[in-house]
Amino acid sequence: MHAQRRPFVGGNWKMNSDLASGVELTDAVLASLAEGGLEGRIDAAVFPPFPYLFTVGRTLGHSNVLLGGQDCSAEASGAFTGQVSVGMLADVGCRSVIIGHSERRHGLGEDDELLHEKLAIASEAGLVAVLCVGETLSERDDGRAEAVVAHQMRGCFGTLKPETVDRVVVAYEPVWAIGTGRTASPEDAQRMHSSIRAVLGQLYDSRFAAKARVIYGGSVNAKNARAIFDQPDVDGGLIGGASLKADDFASICRAAAEAWTASGGH
Repeated sequence: MHAQRRPFVGGNWKMNSDLASGVELTDAVLASLAEGGLEGRIDAAVFPPFPYLFTVGRTLGHSNVLLGGQDCSAEASGAFTGQVSVGMLADVGCRSVIIGHSERRHGLGEDDELLHEKLAIASEAGLVAVLCVGETLSERDDGRAEAVVAHQMRGCFGTLKPETVDRVVVAYEPVWAIGTGRTASPEDAQRMHSSIRAVLGQLYDSRFAAKARVIYGGSVNAKNARAIFDQPDVDGGLIGGASLKADDFASICRAAAEAWTASGGH
């Protein structure tokens, strides 16, 4: 964590919850954050399934917690059955969106060219785009992890101007650590986050790279969060399973706030 970068912690609910439990979880998250004095100390976000966005957004009310979509279309509107546009997301109150989660890259075959288009349209719409990058286990074992992630970064950012993507959050998700219980060591996470920041410096400049937030997204939980967030280039987390338990999510948010305070942030 670095003092100049405000922590970002997002809760990706994936395809979990129903309407009632989603509202209950949202209420509990707000209560836990308020009880811990955390709301406003970090940027927290929740990413519910599409059908529940409007209701969860109403439950969030005027809180500082961002509402986000788990994906968006690369198209603005039109004959694209089953897709959801950035305009629709904004219309129901979303202020953020996840782009290129590994479950879409590897499960649905989304490539960097498509993700570049999604990143562009989401950023131009003013949403905080959370761009996911990460390597598979075989790519890591082959010693290609940093090269693979750098290639994804270059493909997704492409020729986008710095002012277009100045709010983007990059989420490093080692594919082998998602939902497996395995986690990159804090040192592994730091090494990759530093590499990602170096690529941002090459794509733009050192000032852009120093300001950009890079968060970790591989099986973060209440027990390991602080050790990961204490790393100088880790600015928060994209949380999966642990975000479905309000107390665990709040504990992770607290770890981010404490790591930021320890680094001199306020």
